[in-house]
Amino acid sequence: MSDTTNSKRIAKNTLVLYIQMFVSMLIGLYISRVVLNVLGVEDFGLYNVIGGVVAMFGVLNSAMASSTSRFITFELGRGNNDRLKSVFSVSLLIHLLIALLICVLAETVGLWFLKTRMQIPPLRMQAAVWVFHFSIISAFISIINVPYSAVIIAHEKMGVFAYFSILDMVLKLVVVFLLQSVDFDKLKIYAMMLVVAQFIMQIIYWGYCFRKFDEARGGIKWNKPLFKEMASFAGWSMFGDSAFLLFTQGINILLNIFFGATVNAARGIAVQVQGVISRFISGFQTALNPQITKSYAANDLTYMHKLIYVSSKYSFFLLLLLSLPVFLDIENLLIWWLKIVPEHTVNFVRVMLLISLVDSLANPLVFAAKATGRIKVYQSILGSLLLLVVPLGYVALKFGLPPESVFIVHLVIVIIGQIVRVWLIRNMIELPLKEYLVQVVYKCFIVLLISPIVPYLIYQSVSQPFLRFVSVSLASLFSMFFLIYFVAMSKTEKDLIINSFWSKIK
Repeated sequence: MSDTTNSKRIAKNTLVLYIQMFVSMLIGLYISRVVLNVLGVEDFGLYNVIGGVVAMFGVLNSAMASSTSRFITFELGRGNNDRLKSVFSVSLLIHLLIALLICVLAETVGLWFLKTRMQIPPLRMQAAVWVFHFSIISAFISIINVPYSAVIIAHEKMGVFAYFSILDMVLKLVVVFLLQSVDFDKLKIYAMMLVVAQFIMQIIYWGYCFRKFDEARGGIKWNKPLFKEMASFAGWSMFGDSAFLLFTQGINILLNIFFGATVNAARGIAVQVQGVISRFISGFQTALNPQITKSYAANDLTYMHKLIYVSSKYSFFLLLLLSLPVFLDIENLLIWWLKIVPEHTVNFVRVMLLISLVDSLANPLVFAAKATGRIKVYQSILGSLLLLVVPLGYVALKFGLPPESVFIVHLVIVIIGQIVRVWLIRNMIELPLKEYLVQVVYKCFIVLLISPIVPYLIYQSVSQPFLRFVSVSLASLFSMFFLIYFVAMSKTEKDLIINSFWSKIK
């Protein structure tokens, strides 16, 4: 398939995913506001931290999900249908085993940790345990769904993926409407209804994949050599992926131990803001990631490098464009959105936006590394770095530093991790280091350095909140477009935009 055809497919998939993301974002923002106000700050924080405890037991599933996605996409790139069927079948078996193992661990070790180590008000312990059990059921369903969502993305059926994502958000919206009318303990009911909505979505995923994809009809079949191969890849993925999950949930638990559920609520809101903004680049990267793996499978490294440059650079620019107005005026935005703004939320959001900017450069390289299948050294080194976040954060809090210090530690570690990641990747995929530094790092740095100047000056000079936010947003938009076109774009990219513009007019 030609580069032009692939580019058109990527563009189409990206557009579909952005429509989905925009709809999901609007629904998600409304849901967050209503849930916070209906549950209250304490119960909202409890729900976030309890879900985090369950998520910690999903480390193995995260690694296996990465393995499943890589193997399915790789075999599609090679055109090996028989092996593709075997990959899907073995992945189903492995995920079922993982789901059962996690349920056992969560209902024993996890329940003990919840009752003996978490700071939960005694009067809310029964509700916390209720939420914990439903969170485990939710985790079980999510694990079983991994091969189905992976095969949809691998086939680049982004329209279907987008429709299902919107439907999932609509179901959650229904849950929120129903939650406002119940008289029973709202935290318990919220957890239960979310599981029901998730189960409905799982049935829809199963039905679609069974009808559309041959590999999804084979059921569960044992294949020892493939099982060992996928398990080996997952084993090395697990160290890096588990490091990510452990330090993110470890931060949540640290904040709970030192400061209580109110600070967990602040972090929960910050994570949601970060997640909403990051979705704007996830659509772009989700459309590109299968092509990165397939180009490696086809041994087309030149095209793979091109995809990495494009994905890294424009993901960073898009995220910066969205983050800049939010970063400057986050306090007023949170008041407009939530009415109730927990302490520390503003600072949490700002640091997490900076972390997201670094991560936007990391994600294409992560997929490139996994495409090779040779991830032992890569995951060992990066995973070890990420695991430093929790102990260093603990030391910072022990010395009496504020909760923001944990996020500063996180930011420093991800910057160091990105430097190490580029150094490791260059040999794995024959990435031209100088070209990457010029095409991605240099251009992103220049845009990051210059783009905030005009928006910040406007922010300081306009006092009316709404007018200030609109002015800052417009200034960010024009500043970014100017810098991207005249500083960041290559001549080829400029010619492509101009030619596309005139062809549409004609």
